[in-house]
Amino acid sequence: MPGNFFDTNVLVYLLSRDATRADRVEHALSHGGTVSVQVLNELANVSRRKLRLPWNDTYAFLALLRGLLTVNPVTVEVHDMGLRLAERYGMPICDAMIAASALDAGCDTLLSEDFQNGLVVKEGLRVTNPFL
Repeated sequence: MPGNFFDTNVLVYLLSRDATRADRVEHALSHGGTVSVQVLNELANVSRRKLRLPWNDTYAFLALLRGLLTVNPVTVEVHDMGLRLAERYGMPICDAMIAASALDAGCDTLLSEDFQNGLVVKEGLRVTNPFL
């Protein structure tokens, strides 16, 4: 399933006061895409700890995303692939797990601010910073 995989750092702009970036994310979401359970967990953490959203708002936000996007599970195979990507590309492990989930889901684009824009991972996943 070629398409977009959304990193946590992109989706969090939906909760920010940065209307320009939130609009870009909304536009990207209109085309569908995929996230991993890891991304949902990270979003829950950011919404509760950093943004101090009430539980009801956190649940509603996550439910909205789960309704709009395909959710890819984090499996042992994804974990192992993430470790190999971290070693090969020198990525932080959490970022490598995101890339591994995107590859596992068959996505061809990873929307993220954390990676080098234009990086191609395993000859099939291109990192794109949607805000450049």
